[in-house]
Amino acid sequence: MPARRKLTTFNRGRGIGWLHDGVSKCEVARQLGVSHSVIVRLNQRFQTTNNVEERPRSGRPKKITPREDRFIQRQALQHRATPCKVIRGQLREATNINVSERTIGNRLHDARLRSRRPAVRPLLTQAHRRARLAWSRRHLRWTRRDWAQVLFIDESRFNLYHSDGRRKVWRSEGKRYEDDTVHERGAFGGGSVMVWGGFSLHQRTPLYHVVGNLTGQRYRDEILAPIVLPTLQQIGPNAVFQDDNATPHRARLVNDYIQQTGVVRMDFPACSPDMNPIEHVWDELDRQVRANHQQASCLTQSHYSDTGPTSPSTNPIMPDARRSSH
Repeated sequence: MPARRKLTTFNRGRGIGWLHDGVSKCEVARQLGVSHSVIVRLNQRFQTTNNVEERPRSGRPKKITPREDRFIQRQALQHRATPCKVIRGQLREATNINVSERTIGNRLHDARLRSRRPAVRPLLTQAHRRARLAWSRRHLRWTRRDWAQVLFIDESRFNLYHSDGRRKVWRSEGKRYEDDTVHERGAFGGGSVMVWGGFSLHQRTPLYHVVGNLTGQRYRDEILAPIVLPTLQQIGPNAVFQDDNATPHRARLVNDYIQQTGVVRMDFPACSPDMNPIEHVWDELDRQVRANHQQASCLTQSHYSDTGPTSPSTNPIMPDARRSSH
């Protein structure tokens, strides 16, 4: 069906004349290149007012036509990060029509296009994608019993001050910068702590506080030997150890130690942090800590223990922290 468009006064008169001569509305619409509804409304308006002229309209008339609207939408959809300022310049260059950036935004809003923050995902090459697909196919038929034998581990860093976008306040319009609607935070996150942890379906490791940089030797001596191996023994003889491709995890001395101890390590594709279920544990831990503790003003007030691999009760995460995975 032809798109609806505005008819000139001459074509409105032609259309009414054809209707009086007995030509059908569909045929008139086809001859004038408009939709059937345009001719129906034209005939109704003529029978009511005996005039083909349009009634006065309120508001400022549009400066651009539907054709320019489609051009604006096409430019935005072809390159979705293009700002309104650039689209305005493209429209002026193509049609010699100069409109404001606000007009460009309004035309995009009419097409149900809104400016939003893009979703974020890892930067994956074709090799990464093939490795992910191969890994998924190898584990496609794993049962709950198979996954119960896997010990998932990861490190996570918790910042004292950092806005994660979850914390919201109720405020009225124009009250954005009122004292009770502003969240204060220190520069550079206000300090942070890194913790290491692991879990399986029926076992979990103590939460270990990593002081300083975690090297391959420290990872072997402070985490693998005293924590990981006993936990794997508790899981059973078919236990599988899963770690990511962080540099300390893939150090040569760590690989040699794992081979010497006979630990079965699960191969894990690179750039796949979202495939590790412990990410959900860190997220929930962050929620619980922020919900049950008051804001700390420094790291020492968080009462964080540096005693190493002890019970989880002696290693609480610092209050109101926001975590970032590694």
